[in-house]
Amino acid sequence: MNVLRKGALIAMVTGSMLTGVVVGAAAFGSNVFAASGSAPQASSAPAQASSGTFKPNEDPAHEAGESAAREAQEDAGQVPTVP
Repeated sequence: MNVLRKGALIAMVTGSMLTGVVVGAAAFGSNVFAASGSAPQASSAPAQASSGTFKPNEDPAHEAGESAAREAQEDAGQVPTVP
C-alpha cells in the first residue's frame, strides 16, 4: 500500500471516529456526564400534591386494597410512603 492511500485511509478512519463522537454527544448531551456525578433525585410527592394539599383517594374499591399503615398516613394528611 502506498503512502498516499495509507494517509487517506487514516484520515477517513479518524474522520469517522470524530463524527461518531459528535453524533454521540448530540444524542446523549450532557446527561452522560451528569450521571457520573450523582443519581437523579426522585420526587417524593406525586404531581397532585403540587397544589399544596394532599387529597387521598377515598374510593371504596381503592380503600379495600390499602394497608392499615397507608390509610393511617392518608388520614394524617401525609403523602403515603408505604404500599
